[in-house]
Amino acid sequence: MRVAERWFDAEEAGDGVVRIWEAHVDPLLRANLWLVRGRDRDLLVDTGLGIASLRDGLARLLERPVIAVATHRHYDHVGGLHEFDEIVAHGADAPSIAAADGFASLVTEDFTPEELHALTAAGYPAPPSGVLIDALPYEAYDPRAYRVVPATPTRIVEEGDVVDLGDRAFEVLHLPGHTPGSIGLWEAETATLFSGDCVYESGDLLDELPESNVHDYVDSMRRLRDLPVKVVHGGHDPSFGRRRLLQLVDEYLERRAPDN
Repeated sequence: MRVAERWFDAEEAGDGVVRIWEAHVDPLLRANLWLVRGRDRDLLVDTGLGIASLRDGLARLLERPVIAVATHRHYDHVGGLHEFDEIVAHGADAPSIAAADGFASLVTEDFTPEELHALTAAGYPAPPSGVLIDALPYEAYDPRAYRVVPATPTRIVEEGDVVDLGDRAFEVLHLPGHTPGSIGLWEAETATLFSGDCVYESGDLLDELPESNVHDYVDSMRRLRDLPVKVVHGGHDPSFGRRRLLQLVDEYLERRAPDN
């Protein structure tokens, strides 16, 4: 497998937001990292897999102190948290993040046949190579040795708490379902939602994982329907607007809560 010239790609997303992603990761694990520029500090929503150093790869973007927020516990979102001094997570997912427990692998042979079937059904077929990256961050890297580095959150947040950047403020929305501690970040002034994996543009939402809860997911989706959103920056896929959000919510509710 070749060595990548660079691990991270980035593009401006408007309103002082930068979308970052790991270019050589399979779509199943290719999460969005959202950098929001603030006056006093910057906000980093999720940190990817931790395969390569965010500090090194994004040095030109990380100009101010950074508050790193985990939208939920899954390894494709928390792998780089350990590089930051300020780490924010919801209380229901914080112990798993601190212990780096839960499933974490870059090779499909570690997935059960049932898991692979569920992922294929959700639109994420396994790559023929069986490896969930198509390049290496450096020559001696072994994908089979991948592990998540534990990162103890320095701030536990709950519903209604605020992450303050000095000139921008983001309200924490507790959106359980995908995991018990899934959160979104809502900026009312710009009507912008960072939704984590509660909702993203493709609609291939995973709600049958061992830590997932469909009843909670239904409640979270109903809540999003009433939010006056203009822009949604999801945990995966491109950003989208309110029309697409309503479509995704209604499709999910029709599938999971057809009678009410």
